Amino acid sequence: MSGGSAESSPSSRRSSFNSLSRDLELPSEQGCLSVIVLGASGDLAKKKTFPALFHLFAQGFLQSGDVHIFGYARSNLSDDGLRERIHGYLKGASEEHLSEFLQHIKYVSGSYDSGEGFEKLNKEISEYEMSNKSESSRRLFYLALPPSVYPSVCKMIRTYCMNPSGWTRVIVEKPFGKDLDSAEELSAQLGELFDENQLYRIDHYLGKELVQNLLVLRFANRLFLPLWNRDNVDNIQIVFREDFGTDGRGGYFDQYGIIRDIIQNHLLQVFCLVAMEKPVSLKPEHIRDEKVKVLQSVNPIKHDEVVLGQYEGYKDDPTVPDDSNTPTFASVVLRVHNERWEGVPFILKAGKALSSRKAEIRVQFKDVPGDIFKSKKQGRNEFVIRLQPSEAMYMKLTVKKPGLEMATEQSELDLSYGMRYQNVKIPEAYERLILDTIRGDQQHFVRRDELKAAWQIFTPLLHDIDAGNLKAVPYQPGSRGPKEADELSERVGYVQTHGYIWIPPTLA
Repeated sequence: MSGGSAESSPSSRRSSFNSLSRDLELPSEQGCLSVIVLGASGDLAKKKTFPALFHLFAQGFLQSGDVHIFGYARSNLSDDGLRERIHGYLKGASEEHLSEFLQHIKYVSGSYDSGEGFEKLNKEISEYEMSNKSESSRRLFYLALPPSVYPSVCKMIRTYCMNPSGWTRVIVEKPFGKDLDSAEELSAQLGELFDENQLYRIDHYLGKELVQNLLVLRFANRLFLPLWNRDNVDNIQIVFREDFGTDGRGGYFDQYGIIRDIIQNHLLQVFCLVAMEKPVSLKPEHIRDEKVKVLQSVNPIKHDEVVLGQYEGYKDDPTVPDDSNTPTFASVVLRVHNERWEGVPFILKAGKALSSRKAEIRVQFKDVPGDIFKSKKQGRNEFVIRLQPSEAMYMKLTVKKPGLEMATEQSELDLSYGMRYQNVKIPEAYERLILDTIRGDQQHFVRRDELKAAWQIFTPLLHDIDAGNLKAVPYQPGSRGPKEADELSERVGYVQTHGYIWIPPTLA
């Protein structure tokens, strides 16, 4: 199989990435690199941040002589204590790589709002930089922390830990506020401390392989150019489904709900890439300019195009209030007021405790005019991009059923990554985004004006939900969600294909 070639070597991968970097006119990066993980003892750090750094190290993107990793948290740990804590999460490479990587990790204990710990942290970083004897240095701070401590932590970084001989960059995790005002306040606080080119607001969905493919699909293929508009597309669904509930995080989740947790950030970022116009170039600012434009073209959300749900049993969690109206499911219709998309509903749907786990984009095309085969009953053409699991792209088509009769059925043209790229490791989103930050590529990070435009879309709806003006309807765990959501999709034009199930192909 042509796509099943052996995995490329670390050196060839670095060469390929540097080639792309030159195309994007990114600066060449030199000097020793210090990666500082704040919140190093927490779940996010051990499950995502450290594994991503380890995989970059194992693949040769982080060089043994040029990188050192510092963990910082309040927990009273030793260097070996942190190494033991993360050891079980570092998989997918040899024991030699693992042992070597762990030796590059050092731990510093301190609080997040006093200078003593950060002075100690800066001393440790500076000693490493001096021992490296490099002419310049780079400092990357990863805030694996709750957003409530961002302002104090960033103030400490600014006061005690700025790089005197190279760049300093800061990765901040979502949620970026709870509504427009809180997001703007947070942006203003961070903006007083760092320039926009030093801040990297991470949304890991932008690092997913199939999301990264969207711009290539749309703008590198003649096939899609004439189809991707209101003349041919009837509706577009962007769906996120989980088959488990809040799993002990009910108290945290109840502060945010599914719209703030998933739709306003992850799904809206995917929406931008699906709906935006072609950028002038692949430069990060040109791409982010087009994302902002499409967000600014979204009409206010109508209450009758929103369905909220809450799975039965959600409030059994003792940390969730008995009168909680927090949605664990939401279906929201966005409408874009521009020449390309006028009249096309974008259905953003996300939920917990549903019948399956998946995330996908489903572009449904209009019915064939003058359908001489009377195949409408079998369903419309759809282009589906499956983001997770079993990454794939497939086009649902009507074809002749094999045999002597002229009968039609639905089938698909299928690009399943597990089949096409059998010996290629698809990188985790955090690997890609951390590497982008090191390279100074902000294409896949959220710009301040983009964040503001996103909150402007959802804040009125969220305030209405918080005020109890929209109620979440109950649904059974393990179901498709509220039936009202399917009724909404049908009402705005989506035609479900009954009896059709996509099955990932296998070699068997």
